[in-house]
This record gives sequence, C-alpha cells and structure tokens, in this order.
Amino acid sequence: MLKEIIGLSLIAYLLGAIPFGLLICKLKGHDLRKTGSGNIGATNVYRGLGFKYAFLVFCLDAAKGYLPVYLSFFLSDHPYVHISIGFIAIIGHSLTIFSGFKGGKGAATGLGVLLALAPDVFVILFVIAILLMFGTKYVSVATISCSILAPILLLILDYPEVYVFFIGIICLFILWRHKANIERLLKGQENKIR
Repeated sequence: MLKEIIGLSLIAYLLGAIPFGLLICKLKGHDLRKTGSGNIGATNVYRGLGFKYAFLVFCLDAAKGYLPVYLSFFLSDHPYVHISIGFIAIIGHSLTIFSGFKGGKGAATGLGVLLALAPDVFVILFVIAILLMFGTKYVSVATISCSILAPILLLILDYPEVYVFFIGIICLFILWRHKANIERLLKGQENKIR
C-alpha cells in the first residue's frame, strides 16, 4: 500500500508539473513568458491566444489535479491520502521541474482537486467564479474569492475536518501565489479581461 501511495505521489507531481500553457503556446509559435504577467496559466494564455486555447489549458490544468486524487480513492479510504495527493499535484503545477520551478498559481489545478474531493463545492465555486469574472472583469477577484470560500463551504457542507483544514492550507498557498495580483487590485492596476 505504501509503495503504491509513494508511486502515485510521484505521478501526481510529474503530471502536475506538465506546463500545458507553455507547451500549447509554443506549438502555436507564441512565447507565453513574454505575454502579460509571464505566468503559464490559463489567464495568460487567454491574453496571448484567446479564449479557445485558454479554456483548453484550464481544462488540462484542472485534470492534473482531478486525476491523481480520483486514483487515490482506489488506493485508500483515508482522506489524508486523498488531500495529500491533491496538494502534491498543485505543488507540481506551481513549482514545475520542467520550467525551472516557475509554474502557475495553482487555481485551475486546485479546482480539479476540489472536483474529485467535493463535486458540489466545485460546482458552487465554479458558478461564483464565472459570475465574478463577468461582473468584475478580473480573474484574480474570482480566484481570490473562491480561495476564501472553499474551506468555508466544505465546513458548512460537513466534509471531513481534514478536507477543511488542508483545503484551507492549499487556498492560503494559492492566495500567497496571488500576492502580486492583490497588490495590483489594491492600487487599481490589475489587468482586466476583455
């Protein structure tokens, strides 16, 4: 059992580390590091290549979080295993070995983890995120708001305490990755989506 969990942890990191945003943009002859914020996530892909490719990257990045956590349910019934595998996938995405440990901010991959752990919370947050993005034109506002709401919703909907605690830790990590966005929002300098 332990050997399988260690193996899945390695898979979770390596899968999470695949920089889909960079790869897709490179295939299209576009240097994502020289676009907008230079980040490799879906928002920056949107700035460089438009909605179609941004949506593709979002789905692929979310799948990196969903798939290993889904597989973890076949190895163990323990919630610590599920949440740990999800966290490793997010670390892989944010600190990817394939791009000098400079990856995305973890939001899409975090949503994928949440989809595997708590589908109802995922749906609620997804709807809130869409409404906030269209209402404010800021992706960062949607991400920051959903990161704050995720552990609260897990608590309200009576999910295991370990989920609430560790999703809270993951959300703090995502918020920390968005510290520059928060500073720009406070200064009124954050980029809006078209």
